[in-house]
Amino acid sequence: MRAWGFKANGGPEVFEWIERPTPQPGPGQVLIEVGHAGLNFAEVQHRRGEFGAPDGADGYDVPGLEVAGTIAAVGDGVGGLAVGDAVAAYLPSFGGYAEHVLAEAAFTRRTDGLPSAVAAGVPCVYPTAYGVLFDAARLTAGETVLIHAATGGVGSAAARVARLAGAAAVFGTVGSPGKQALAAELGYDALFRREDFGDVLLDATSGRGVDIVLDPVGGRVRRQSLDVLAPFGRVVVYGDLARDPDWTVDAWDLWKHNKSLAGYSIRDLSRRDPARLGDYLARALAELASGELRHERPTVAPVADVRDVHRRFEGGDTSGKTVFSFA
Repeated sequence: MRAWGFKANGGPEVFEWIERPTPQPGPGQVLIEVGHAGLNFAEVQHRRGEFGAPDGADGYDVPGLEVAGTIAAVGDGVGGLAVGDAVAAYLPSFGGYAEHVLAEAAFTRRTDGLPSAVAAGVPCVYPTAYGVLFDAARLTAGETVLIHAATGGVGSAAARVARLAGAAAVFGTVGSPGKQALAAELGYDALFRREDFGDVLLDATSGRGVDIVLDPVGGRVRRQSLDVLAPFGRVVVYGDLARDPDWTVDAWDLWKHNKSLAGYSIRDLSRRDPARLGDYLARALAELASGELRHERPTVAPVADVRDVHRRFEGGDTSGKTVFSFA
């Protein structure tokens, strides 16, 4: 089989087409013939070396956290999945930029009639959206939410999930003014420029602030997010796009101002509570297929364009979900 991999960390130019033997599923695994693979920021981090140097058996690492396709083989002990099933899968150990990939059955679910291109953008994005909102932020109906990186895959998914859960208002921030026009299309009450969101958000909420902030950015944005919390508000951290140096939260400040800071990591959840992650994936696929959750068609790019797409994605030049096609 062919895959896009890298044997040295660096920019998008390190990607190479490589040949590998098609793997065979072990106990609890399925082999998926990949139709589409989702693009996520963690794959940029993987390529850049933030998770370490490539350590594949052939010297290459293959990125890709989520795929959709067809089951080509099933390992021992797998129930409820069969050869020929159309499925989507989360891949905590990467590997999705390939014609075939092994997936744990625990993180693989049938796609309920969703198009492959749509389903490929679900396994990492939507379980993260559910996790940050319900597990980490403890969202309840009537609360208000601010989402940083609002037009990205997780951000736009979280906006729709929050609406479905009864959020009273959903705001977002974006890195470029041109993306503010996407507010209505993505279901936001308003989108603000991330560089100066604090005062305009407080104005929009009559000085109260918001109950929940979802922050994958970090740095200055994270510090300012604590300042726009309503009483008993929560900032949920699930990324570090800004790549700022570590900073320390003052417990005294949290205590004295009725604020909370929480974290969410899908990778940690996959190790310690895989059943919850599988349930979130099944829920998302079902709600999207039924129309209960509205979805936008993702941007589909040929996998041969991986270098160019990574370059634009890393530069903040995309919006919504992008997936690679192996057709």
